[in-house]
Order: sequence, then structure tokens, then C-alpha cells
Amino acid sequence: MATEIERKFLLKNDSWRQQVESTHYIRQGYARFREHDKASFRVRIKDDKAFLTLKTPVVNYSRKEFEYAIPRQDAEELLQEICSGGEIEKKRHIVICDSMRWEIDEFLGDNAGLLVAEIELESPEQSFSIPPWLGREVSDDFRYFNSKLLLNPYKNWKEKA
Repeated sequence: MATEIERKFLLKNDSWRQQVESTHYIRQGYARFREHDKASFRVRIKDDKAFLTLKTPVVNYSRKEFEYAIPRQDAEELLQEICSGGEIEKKRHIVICDSMRWEIDEFLGDNAGLLVAEIELESPEQSFSIPPWLGREVSDDFRYFNSKLLLNPYKNWKEKA
């Protein structure tokens, strides 16, 4: 079991694109059992690999995360048969800035136009430098959680980021 400590930010501009080290294509879906479940269940295909992930609710930027590699064909079947509400599609760009790894998600499909930068930390109090392309923090705004973007896609937002 691992603890995920993550902060999310919007982007001010596209200058980060000059620093991209790698890009991955991701498709993912979520199984919904009950609206008030205490965990999210995600199926993700990242390039040619696949994973099952369970995450607990966020408290102080932290949550428990359980992730397991599975065969890609199993993931395809789970996305088709278990996950409801469609899929999130995105390009994930990896940017290293001041020795810190940033994951910048460029959403596609119903969430096209949305860009979110994430950084994983070792503790909620860990300090990090703010790159010049980083904008407003949205860590506490649940609209930006991938599972919520399935329920209310960016294309439907009246007030865009």
C-alpha cells in the first residue's frame, strides 16, 4: 500500500512544452458501485500497459492508493463491461523542473482544452519551487478529479479554467 500525496494546478501558458521529456497516451474509466463509496476504482491503459487502481478519499492532499498491473486485454474488457460513464482520454506529458517530476495532463474528447499539472510529494508539507508556467492551485477543487470529469466534462463547464 502506498500513500499518494498530490497537488494539482492549472497552467498559465504553454512554455512547459519546451521541457517535455516524454508523453504517454492514457485511457481510463471508473467503476461506480454506489455514489457514497469510500474509494474510487479505476481501470487505466497507459500506452501498452494496464492497471487497476483503488484510491481512498483525499485528506490534506493525501490518500491511500493501491495499484496493480493487469493484462491489457483484461483492462479493455473491464472498460467495456464494468466501467460506466465513458472514458477519460488524455496525453500525459512528463516535465522535470528543479529535480521535481511534473505530470501535465492534456485532456482529449469531452475534456479537450483542459490542462492540469500534478506533482507528487513525499509529505503534505514538502516544499517545491513554482515553475513560471504554473497557474492557480486546484488541489481542493473536486471538479478537476478525473473521476468527476466523467460526470461533468469540461465541455459543459460554464466557467472555463
